Amino acid sequence: MIKFIAKSALFIATVFYIPSYSNTFQPVAKNNTIEINNPIIKTGADNYEKYLPLLKDKKIGIVTNQTGILSNKMHLVDFLLEKKIAVQTIFAPEHGFRGTADAGEHVVDAKDSKTGLSIISLYGDNKKPKAAQLAGIDLMIFDLQDVGARFYTYISSLHYVMEACAENGIPLMILDRPNPNGAIVDGPLLEKEFTSFVGMHPIPLLHGMTIGEYAQMINGEKWLKNGIQCKLTVIPCVDYNRNMEYSLLAKPSPNLPNDQSINLYASLCLFEGTNVSMGRGTEKQFQIYGSPFLTKTNFSFTPKPNFGAKDPLYNGKECFGEDLTTYPKLTQLELKWLIKAYQNTSDKTKFFNPFFTKLAGTKKLQQQIESGISENKIRKTWQKDLEAFKKMRMKYLVY
Repeated sequence: MIKFIAKSALFIATVFYIPSYSNTFQPVAKNNTIEINNPIIKTGADNYEKYLPLLKDKKIGIVTNQTGILSNKMHLVDFLLEKKIAVQTIFAPEHGFRGTADAGEHVVDAKDSKTGLSIISLYGDNKKPKAAQLAGIDLMIFDLQDVGARFYTYISSLHYVMEACAENGIPLMILDRPNPNGAIVDGPLLEKEFTSFVGMHPIPLLHGMTIGEYAQMINGEKWLKNGIQCKLTVIPCVDYNRNMEYSLLAKPSPNLPNDQSINLYASLCLFEGTNVSMGRGTEKQFQIYGSPFLTKTNFSFTPKPNFGAKDPLYNGKECFGEDLTTYPKLTQLELKWLIKAYQNTSDKTKFFNPFFTKLAGTKKLQQQIESGISENKIRKTWQKDLEAFKKMRMKYLVY
């Protein structure tokens, strides 16, 4: 069951939440100035005149992290508590509630020091909320900033939250947010045998949907266990379309610090399945790539521990590669850097690791690169599946 809530004007709250320095999002500098390109867009969280009446006299659970903020930077949890909404429990995805944990780092259950609310981790062994953890909750809210890539695990958390809510008869409300890569639908589709937490559904690497639209697809295509469906309400963004540029209000995760990293993320994240670094342990995460095994170039970097990587790949070793910090905005998935790095690595037998197939969602991409097939020819092998996906996707688009 899907209920769609229409647009509404924004009323600005007056109490501010200031995120810690490590979570502050920096838009890309242009001509030595910082530009934020979302002056009129209202997120679902800002569209609160539509959802606050629906929360009255209900006990609320909320899936969120540091990205769950209003346009004035006040956190949604603080806002709801200020409005006397009975928030019971916070559920946190990968990277934790405040968004400071490294990728893949174990996140333990805890209490939020500011509100005293219990925090339950939805990463590691407890990806799906248990019935006991949902006891007493009348309605669940989901407010996370996605970046539009299949292997970005917030949409995997969405799947499990929807499934748990459906099994326990709890309605789910999604506060929608723009997808910064929302105009791009590209890449190979996931093949069922390669399903994992970094790829749960038969979608391309870049799906071009907001998290609210994606939830409607999960429901509509009956991708939850046993084909069950979640009672779903989507609170939409206001004055948004997917072709608009959008700078996020906070880092979606520790190693995505700015617009450029988010735009390059899907293309460079495939390096996670290789022996190449994408800049973890530097200040240019997902904007550079390199390894000690590539042919020496005019650009090099040396990873060191920082807030986003306590022990980065090639810690203290010089890596040779390419700086993409000023590369023009991508409008498709790019394979050229992956192909170039493979061709220039000193030992090609050690370039790929087993994680690559999970990220790609297919064995074919690695085989195509190893066979020397050009990027254009590789792209042509996706087109039939992409067209079928786009046709299905149309049923669920809101913007």
